[in-house]
Amino acid sequence: MESEYATPKTLQEVILHFSSDDVCHEFMTNMRWPNGVACPRCGDTAVGFVKTRRIWNCKGCKKQFTVKVGTIFEDSPLKFQTWLPAFWLLANAKNGISSCELARSLDVTQKTAWFMLHRIRTVLETGSVEKLSGEVEADETYVGGKVRNNKRRIGKVKAGRGDSGKTVVFAVLERAEHEFEASRVQATVVPSAKKTVLSKEIRERISEFTTLYTDSWKGYRGLSSEYLHQFVDHTVTYAMGQVHTNGIENFWSLLKRGLNGTYISVEPFHLKRYIDEQVFRFNNRDDDDAGRFLVALENTEGRRLTYDELTTSYEAYYDMVLPR
Repeated sequence: MESEYATPKTLQEVILHFSSDDVCHEFMTNMRWPNGVACPRCGDTAVGFVKTRRIWNCKGCKKQFTVKVGTIFEDSPLKFQTWLPAFWLLANAKNGISSCELARSLDVTQKTAWFMLHRIRTVLETGSVEKLSGEVEADETYVGGKVRNNKRRIGKVKAGRGDSGKTVVFAVLERAEHEFEASRVQATVVPSAKKTVLSKEIRERISEFTTLYTDSWKGYRGLSSEYLHQFVDHTVTYAMGQVHTNGIENFWSLLKRGLNGTYISVEPFHLKRYIDEQVFRFNNRDDDDAGRFLVALENTEGRRLTYDELTTSYEAYYDMVLPR
């Protein structure tokens, strides 16, 4: 018999299924503590539940806590009836969803929707440190317009490969070994496309002696002693048998379709979270909507993003691209 709290399969089912506070609370409690409730502060399982307030009392540290404490939902006045459809929409919208559209759909302000989306993107970040192997493609691309002057700094990013002042994004893609498997990608913002930067990223993300495919950019030279490096010159052809970067080019097209078509203008210091969003959907593309929804919700614990941290993201970004 199907559980009363089985996962909905469509957005309509999500809205109907999670229309009750009690259903939302039990669902999120089971998601976070499948083996029994434990205090997020001290880990003690000796807790008492106050049903009328949906709050627990820890007998170990003598503190009270809710299911939101220690997650991205902490300190949020919004109910799960608002949060859960937002998770579903962002995890499953192929080209993303704008804050204006989410605000209209959930009847919240645009500012609230914008903050919600960034908090969810924090959850979608995999944070994987597993190195890729087998056959791996590596490539970089350029996103956005010119970097604006910072109030704390003078000057702009120097011209380099691609359009001057654009944000550089680097990615590696591990090709699937079998037809029934899917390739997976890792991507991040980097300060430049210089050889020192790209080589460092490759060494951190790809195992030694892996077959590495790149284009002919000089930033990828000097890796033959550590990898089985082959490259294709795009001024001549885009593929020589298995030597190509078409897998990553596909990911770039998906990323830029969302950035240019849905989000329109993304500040470079927020770009990393938009990349994490697209990486999540790309790596989970063989799953169904309900599966992606559950995977996203499994990572809510230990992820916090305050409004102050969000609105000062530019500091970390400019420390990276414009060193003192």
